[in-house]
Amino acid sequence: MKIGFIGAGNMGRAIIDGWLKMKAVAPADIYVHSAHASSYEPYAKVNGLNAMESNLAVANAADVVVLAIKPNIALDTLKAVQPALTAGKWVITMVSGLSLADYATVAPDVPVLRIMPNVNVAIGAGMTALIGNAALSADQYAAGKKLFDAIGETSEVAEKDFSTFSALAGSSPAYVYFFIDAMARAGVKHGLSKAAATKIAAQATLGSAEMVLKSDKIPFDLIDQVSSPGGTTVAGLLAMEEAGFMTSVVKGIDATIAKELGE
Repeated sequence: MKIGFIGAGNMGRAIIDGWLKMKAVAPADIYVHSAHASSYEPYAKVNGLNAMESNLAVANAADVVVLAIKPNIALDTLKAVQPALTAGKWVITMVSGLSLADYATVAPDVPVLRIMPNVNVAIGAGMTALIGNAALSADQYAAGKKLFDAIGETSEVAEKDFSTFSALAGSSPAYVYFFIDAMARAGVKHGLSKAAATKIAAQATLGSAEMVLKSDKIPFDLIDQVSSPGGTTVAGLLAMEEAGFMTSVVKGIDATIAKELGE
């Protein structure tokens, strides 16, 4: 399968990096074009990808075209390359804020798989939402799911819930990094080096996430397992909650969803 990227920004590169790392797609089968040749051409050369001279050249060469561009130019770009989207070809879009119905206004018969990945796809540990339009065949959907299963986990999500998914999976890596950094700074406050404290906090976060995924218990039950009566963990949890920990997290998710919806 030949895959063409229109746009080669951070998320586009994260997906490509993940596929290359996991050997899910051969470099020779990836075609890229972006607005700035000084950016995408060196990236393509280093990774053995095909740097193309135009969006239309990408669409002509590829079996699947990935739209990894800004929302304000996505529909015009799809309309411009539509003549190259001949029978059997389909589109993957990661453009935020545009629905499948929006794409239908310029390309009603083109099969489209809408996705919402997060940046962790770059290391094969991503989380990606999927939903296809009526023109997308079951085989095409399965092929798209296989591509993103190779670089993490996938979930079919109703379009109305994409903004919530974006907050919980797309933006949340930044929130988790923020949490890890805050814990590390607390470690520095009490005498550890920043590097040592960051490693400890990151590994503890990784292990805790794996425990949630592998356990049949809800997170609050796991909290209780760590919280001895009158112990240090309970003291820390109460101090965090007194400072508004849970409320701040919920407010952060609310703000992310509101921004995604343009409110």
